[in-house]
Amino acid sequence: MSIVSLVAHAGIVVKLVLLLLLCFSLVSWMVIFQRAVSLKRADAGFREFEATFWSGIDVRQLEQTFGDSHEGIAAVFQAGMASFKRLRGSIGNGTGALTPKQASAVLVDVERSMRVAVAEEEGRLNRYLPVLATISSASPYIGLFGTVWGIMGSFLTLSATTRADLSTVAPWVAEALVATAMGLFAAIPAVIAYNRFTATTERLVLGYRDFAEELHTLLYRSLLSPASSAAKRGQ
Repeated sequence: MSIVSLVAHAGIVVKLVLLLLLCFSLVSWMVIFQRAVSLKRADAGFREFEATFWSGIDVRQLEQTFGDSHEGIAAVFQAGMASFKRLRGSIGNGTGALTPKQASAVLVDVERSMRVAVAEEEGRLNRYLPVLATISSASPYIGLFGTVWGIMGSFLTLSATTRADLSTVAPWVAEALVATAMGLFAAIPAVIAYNRFTATTERLVLGYRDFAEELHTLLYRSLLSPASSAAKRGQ
């Protein structure tokens, strides 16, 4: 017996199950590699932006540095600053400090813009993860279905024979169990990758939200006191 011979002599239903699980496995690995590269890039971008932001750089310089980036934490920053500039110019005419009421009106829209940006980035980070979740949960059951079907066929065939010892039964059982093994082969990498990617996504989204709150506070202070600029927040 060999795996190839077991698959070759399997019934049509078991073969279809194995083909489906093979497709699941290929899709799973494609998603794993794509998400691994994407999340690694997002994590590196977040670390770079966070280090630059906390270095005390001026907000204008920060915009120039990350102005070409339209995803990740930079997208949250750009969304907040775009809303801030638009309302700051319309309410305060671009000059002078605002009253607390005016500042609150500006910051409400800034907070909304950053919240929407964070939600969009969360959706981008979670892209294709439901595929991994589906493969990891469905593959063992599909493999089990192939195994049950194969064992049913083996017993039906053995019922028509007069000699049924271990050497006769073993090939049929092994043939049926190939489907379960293939289901586990497809499911295990998918569930490991899903858990890892989910943890990374949650950590990044939490970092985005913390940054949004910090930027919200920084902009609020600058509205109440223009002299207290972003460049001086560390003083």
